[in-house]
Amino acid sequence: MRALFLSILTFKLLINKTYSQNFDLGSWNILNAKYSINNKWSVFGEAQLRSLKFYNYFHYYEYKGGINYKVHKNATLSLGAGSYQTYKEGGNFVLPKNNDELRIWPQIILNQSLGKLKIEQRYRTELRFTSNGYRNRFRYRLGLSYPFGKEINNYKPFLISASNEIFFTDKEPYFERNRIQVAFNYKPTKSTTLQLGYLHQFDYKINDETGRDFLQIGYFIEVFRKQSSNTNYDIFINDN
Repeated sequence: MRALFLSILTFKLLINKTYSQNFDLGSWNILNAKYSINNKWSVFGEAQLRSLKFYNYFHYYEYKGGINYKVHKNATLSLGAGSYQTYKEGGNFVLPKNNDELRIWPQIILNQSLGKLKIEQRYRTELRFTSNGYRNRFRYRLGLSYPFGKEINNYKPFLISASNEIFFTDKEPYFERNRIQVAFNYKPTKSTTLQLGYLHQFDYKINDETGRDFLQIGYFIEVFRKQSSNTNYDIFINDN
């Protein structure tokens, strides 16, 4: 892990040297907990905290929860809801807010495998009750992940992943956002996973959260009932 953090630090220094002085790497922090009731039903909760500079200029936080139902071994339905708070740029939690939002979102995740490579497609509809009025939004994410390392207790300890997500609305200009992520995940135990990644977000004419480059750090906990033997490694499929 020390070597991994040194690699990320070196990567950040190279980026700062390559780009102009206006380039800033923000932070994107995730804490996620999931309780698997059985092989079909599970519930989850998640909190996020983001900053536009490296652990400075904190401008966004969210907390949410929901329920998952696996209708097929390769298909999962979810229903979630949460609070999403975006502050103005220029400092830490600068008022007035850009957006104060309650969001409800149904989604479906489809999975398939090609050898050890896992392919994920996520379709989500968002019902957004914002401080600027009601909005609809539609999201599609395509992700790839590859687990590796010596197997321990029926799971591999390492996983690399990449995903690309596009955001649309039902009003002009329709296209709203593009989000690209690459990540490295380490699973020290069956129930815990650490994630270290890079996320680039491009926004088009929206006034809530502005696009940036982020260092992403995540901590994921999954608790199983005794009768559940599910050992999924879907960490790149978090609920961003």
